[in-house]
Parts: sequence; C-alpha cells; structure tokens
Amino acid sequence: MTALSRAHSFNTAAAQYAVNRPSYPPALLDAVEELAGRPLAGARVADVGAGTGIATVLLRERGADVLAVEPGAGMAAQFREALPDVPIVRGDGNALPLADASCDLITYAQSWHWTDTGRSVPEALRVLRPGGALAVWWNRHAADVPWIVAQEDRIARHCGVRPPAGACPDDRRAARLAGLAELRTARRLLRWSRTVPLDMHLANISSHSAFLVLGEAATRAFLAEERARLRELFPGETVEETYDVDLLVAARPQ
Repeated sequence: MTALSRAHSFNTAAAQYAVNRPSYPPALLDAVEELAGRPLAGARVADVGAGTGIATVLLRERGADVLAVEPGAGMAAQFREALPDVPIVRGDGNALPLADASCDLITYAQSWHWTDTGRSVPEALRVLRPGGALAVWWNRHAADVPWIVAQEDRIARHCGVRPPAGACPDDRRAARLAGLAELRTARRLLRWSRTVPLDMHLANISSHSAFLVLGEAATRAFLAEERARLRELFPGETVEETYDVDLLVAARPQ
C-alpha cells in the first residue's frame, strides 16, 4: 500500500473523520502566534491538507483570513458542508495553487508527513511573504500513559505497521525544516486530553489510514476485541484520551 493510497483513504471516511477526530487545545494557537511572532487576527493563512476543517475552525476563531487547500474530493465535500463560507481549493503541499508571497502563515495540521519535502518546502517558501511562517503540527498519543502505549502496540501489530516510537510521525521531514539556514525554527510540545464516549474513541481509531486500508472485516474484528478490553479499564464507557501536540514553526526573516 503506497503513501498516496493511504493519504486518499480518508476520502471514504470523511464524515467519520469529522465527527470523531480530536481537535487541538487553545494553547496550540497561542504557541503558533508566539513562535510566528505575530497574531493570527488579520493574518492571511493557507491551511494545507485542511481535511474536514478541524484546524480551519480554530484559525478562523482567532480572526485569521483562511483559505483551505485540500487534495481529497471526499474531505473537501465534508469541509464545504461544515464551512460553506470558507474558500477551499483543490491541491496539495507539493504544488500549492497559490500566488507567490501571498500568505502570512501556512499551516499543516496532521498533514505535513504526506508531503515530499523536496517539493513542499520550496513551495512554502515561494508562497510565504517576508516575515511569514510555516507551522506544522501533529496530535501524538501520549507515550507515557500505559494503556495508550499498549493499545498503540496492538494497533501496530494488527495493522502491520511500524510500532510508534514516541516521536513525531515523521521527524525526518520536521528536521528538513529545522535544518534550513534561512528559517528561524522552534519546536513546542503541548500536553492535553479529552474525555469521550467509548464508541467515539473506537470510531476515532478506525478513522486512521492504517485501518481504512485494512478492510472492514479486519477492522471490525479488532474493534470488537478492543471494546472488550477497554470496558474493563473504563467500566463507565468514557475514555480519557491524552495527547501531546508536537508543533514546529519555521519563520522567514523580514
């Protein structure tokens, strides 16, 4: 299964993704403003790989003028339904459909790891204005919560993917940004949690690409076993999910 196939697998589960995926804590947007060196209010922002608009909503609430960029038809349709007054264009980070020096900020929420940094980094530099910034972030499952670590290991073994290493989903791509002399880079890790019904927790799990490409029968079998395990841990059938948001901001000089 290619990375492209996994990336486009989300289009078949866009509604599930929109309802069950976690958002981000207010502290994340505070950190973006701090590290970018400017407020979001009034900023021209391109939210790339916008998906169903989870990050777009938060950026708009801070007063940003947001344009969404999304490659997937299913995700874009879900975005338009949820945010009909926000412009969205089809495209991806490797070839941004945006004019030179047109954005104060480019954001990638859970989507930078789908890009080819040999193409996406020059594209970001082309589109950013002087003094602009690129912000990439990921929600990571907390690597110091025992039940979460055990669940991640079961998922990795069931889906045949590499077990999590407690690091950014793709540190090599993050390092590609950090190594650029023309950018001022900073990284921040932010702990947060949410409490959700067991059904939502399981639906969140199965909205990830590893399950979307696995097939319905294999996914259903895993979720049935996982439900039984989690009912023992959480008899009230509410689950506290703990995350670390891994944020990297790369700012251009004026």
